[in-house]
Amino acid sequence: MRIINGTVHDGRIVVEGTQLTEGEKVTVLTREGTETFRVSPDQKRELLASIAQAKRGEFVAVDDLLRELDEEN
Repeated sequence: MRIINGTVHDGRIVVEGTQLTEGEKVTVLTREGTETFRVSPDQKRELLASIAQAKRGEFVAVDDLLRELDEEN
């Protein structure tokens, strides 16, 4: 999974600094107005550690996770 920034131009999302493969599935998360969120110092450390872990390739692909969950039920 990647986090990619983009901007809407003429009703289309334009991503910055990367190419996406034709037909690639994406999820769009939009901000509402000037909303922000706050995290505690512990939450921030955990988030940064998780991002570093993902960048090292230490994660489970969503398809594998869903398959495992389905097998458990």
